[in-house]
Amino acid sequence: MCRGGACSAPTHLQFFMKKNTFIIVLFSIILLIVGSYLIGTSFSLRARPELARGKFDGERAYADVHYQCNFGARTPNSIAHARTRAWMQHKLESAGWDVEVQVFDSHGHRGYNLIASRDETPPDIILGAHYDSRIYADHDPDVDKRTQALLGANDGASGVAILLELARTLPTGTSVNPSPSTWLVFFDLEDNGNIPTWDWILGSRAFVEEYDMLDPEAVVILDMIGDADLNIYLEKNSDIEIRTEIWAQAEALGYQDIFIPEEKFSMLDDHTPFLEAGMPAVDVIDFDYPYWHTTEDTPNKVSAESLQTVGDTILAWLESKR
Repeated sequence: MCRGGACSAPTHLQFFMKKNTFIIVLFSIILLIVGSYLIGTSFSLRARPELARGKFDGERAYADVHYQCNFGARTPNSIAHARTRAWMQHKLESAGWDVEVQVFDSHGHRGYNLIASRDETPPDIILGAHYDSRIYADHDPDVDKRTQALLGANDGASGVAILLELARTLPTGTSVNPSPSTWLVFFDLEDNGNIPTWDWILGSRAFVEEYDMLDPEAVVILDMIGDADLNIYLEKNSDIEIRTEIWAQAEALGYQDIFIPEEKFSMLDDHTPFLEAGMPAVDVIDFDYPYWHTTEDTPNKVSAESLQTVGDTILAWLESKR
């Protein structure tokens, strides 16, 4: 402190006050930084409601698309095919589902359908997707690649990914407000028609033949629904009442630009055997996919946003059935 131009050395009290002022300021800065981090973390969690329990997570489903493709082409009787089946069963059982493996033979080929349920109650609703990929990329623009197998990121892996995420998020219901009994069925040998000794939809046909006593209210097949440029039209053969319900849920969620209420394609798909057996069934599919049956059907053609859109819609439709 200075008086009259003369400065004296600081007293012990002054030094103590300056030192403590520094400590208080430093401590305040630390509190501000920690508080800002906690507030930011809290906001980040609130900004991601899809991560809350019971909400469909498109990012997690997209990771499952990658995981399947990392096994390689899941063609029948391949190592990748067997590993994918074991991985799916583990994921389902970890989510609390019982898994039955239906072993069948068709056209001289052995297949394995995975049937996931939560109890022994016959299903009110069956959700299905195929997990095998095609042996030959016969639509590839490069003729030299047409003998290669497909990764099937959209054609196969996308439907499986949505079913697995639904397995993690579907409510179990209560005695007051029960959920409909739901089976998740992963069909094998779907995708190898127009190849000698093969045919289309062998797994779903085998399922319907063995479980012909079932009387579900609805069967919904998810196929090729991960396209980053997603446009899902009404499939012409599908049950009108069920598809109307699903498209109404999509519109209520603001997805009417994705679920387009116009008919466009008539598909032979895993819903066909159910329809032939008199069971109401719907095919949810985007067949406007330029990479269909080519070597370019890879994970970068799929998006988490598309998976989120379909997952949200199917989950909302299922909740409307409670």
